[in-house]
Parts: sequence; C-alpha cells; structure tokens
Amino acid sequence: MLHRARFARPILWLGLMAGTVFSGLAVVRAGLAQEPAAKGSAFAATASAPANSDMIRDVVAGVKNGEHALYLYERIERVEVRKDANDGPPQSVKVSRVVPAGTGIDKIPLGADGKPSDADAYRNELTKLLNALEWAAQTGQPQQRDAYQKVQKKQKDRDELIEATKSAFLFTYVDSGPRGERMLLKYRMEPNPSFKSTNRATSIFSRVKGFVWVDETSHELARVEGEVTEDISLGVFLAKVYKGSHFMQERYEVAPGLWLPSFTQYDFDGRKFFSSFGVHEKTFYSGYKKIGTPAEAILQIQSEIAGLESRKSAQNRQ
Repeated sequence: MLHRARFARPILWLGLMAGTVFSGLAVVRAGLAQEPAAKGSAFAATASAPANSDMIRDVVAGVKNGEHALYLYERIERVEVRKDANDGPPQSVKVSRVVPAGTGIDKIPLGADGKPSDADAYRNELTKLLNALEWAAQTGQPQQRDAYQKVQKKQKDRDELIEATKSAFLFTYVDSGPRGERMLLKYRMEPNPSFKSTNRATSIFSRVKGFVWVDETSHELARVEGEVTEDISLGVFLAKVYKGSHFMQERYEVAPGLWLPSFTQYDFDGRKFFSSFGVHEKTFYSGYKKIGTPAEAILQIQSEIAGLESRKSAQNRQ
C-alpha cells in the first residue's frame, strides 16, 4: 500500500491552505457589511478596497505562524486505521507522543490509553530524543546546517502554497452557525478556472473542491472538508488517487491566537502500479504543549528523565 505521506497529506494540505487563506476574506467581509456577501462575490466585492489587502496579509501571516508552531509544540496523536471508511472498530490504533526536535519530529510510542506502556522503554526513547535535541542545538556542523535548510525549505514551500490559494480558489458564502460558543461562517470552495498552476503541487488545486468554516471572531480556519473531483495522477510514484476521495479537518484554538488541528480524516482510494489501495485514517490530536526550540526543550526533557529515574530508584528501595 502506498504510504499516505506520498499523496494524502499533500492533498489535505492543499485544501487546508485554501481555507486558511480564505479566513482573510472573512475579515474583509465582516468589516464591510453586516449582511452575507452575495453568492460568487466574496473576492470581487473586496478586492478593490485599499485596506483589504493589509487585512488579508495579516490573517495569512497568522496562518503561517500556526504552521510554524508545529515545530514548537508537542502533542499526542492517536491514529486509527480502517480498511474501509464505513468500518466500525479500527484495524489498528497507534498512539504517539510527537515532539519537535529542531531538524525533525520525534514520535515516541505510547499505549492505547495515551500513557507509556513500558517505563524503561519510554525512558530510553526520551534519552534518544534528548540526544537528538542536543545535536540540533549545536552550531557549526555541516550536517546540522543541511538538516535545518531542509526544514526551512519545507516551511517555505508550505508558505508559498498558502499564498497560491489566494488566486487558486473562488469562495461563496453559504451559511453561518454555532460551534460551541463560537459562530462559524461557512463558504463553498471551488477551483478558480482562471488560475494558472506553476508546479505539480498547485496543479492539484483544480481537482479539489469543498467547504471551509471560518471563526467569525478570530477569522481563523475552524473546519475544512474537501473531495477530489477528478482522478489525480502522481506520475513520480506511478499512482493515482480516485475521484470521490475525501478529507476533512477540525481546528481549535490551543493557545491565545493559535489554532491547530484537533481531528483529521483521510478517505482515499486509488491504485499503485496495478494494485488497488485505500487509505482510511482518523487522527486525533490532543495535549498540545509548547516545548520550544531544541535549546529550550533540552531542559524539559532532562527534567522529565530525572523524574523517571528518581521514581525508579524509589521503587527499587521499597
């Protein structure tokens, strides 16, 4: 089976980028009129106002900061894998503590209850993480410099995708409704027929449509749902994602002004070479905690390891 990172995440990212950039248009709409924008006019009605571009840039900057925050915040991820989207209990469940380590992301296995199932193994994983953080915090090493350049390029590519969605999609106001104590604005997201793709990643925009929900007060993306409208060929991997594949994500405010995912679902079907495959996963994100840069994270992990060793010593003395 083709790993989802080869195609599922890029497609989800593209849909999410459209929704996050559109949150900027929600700022404009709220500032110009009390009534919902006319269908099909969300962008055209605001593009000529001089101050609008400033507001949109501010919101896009916030979205980019949220993406970059994933390299500073640890979290718990619970991944449920199913053979089919309509299956009941998952085939497998994988729970991990996901910790940014400067030049990469470390995943420490946890039990199904979200806690370490083996204290010694968990301590060993923390020690490996500490070593990685100490290496990442050093300076002057060619390999380290190369690793950071790769991270920076990835962030740059993501930022460029966010920018591209300003012209890649058209948005139409649909409705509004509450989610808890917040009011969300719902918009239809459709490809812009006049958009000219500049690379393979942006070419997928024309084959994705869906809906986005924007928090009315903070102008942040709260939810996105999308579907693939035409088969997507991924020639490098000799694979194809079929029309009708779906994705969705829910996002919440995890810190003042910072919105990050709480739930993601992929339901993709397609083929690789001559074999069919399906990716049906649900991922739950929880326990967001800022761990900071490698230099900042080192102190936290050292303290955690010391606490585990102290408890083990106390148990051995009993």
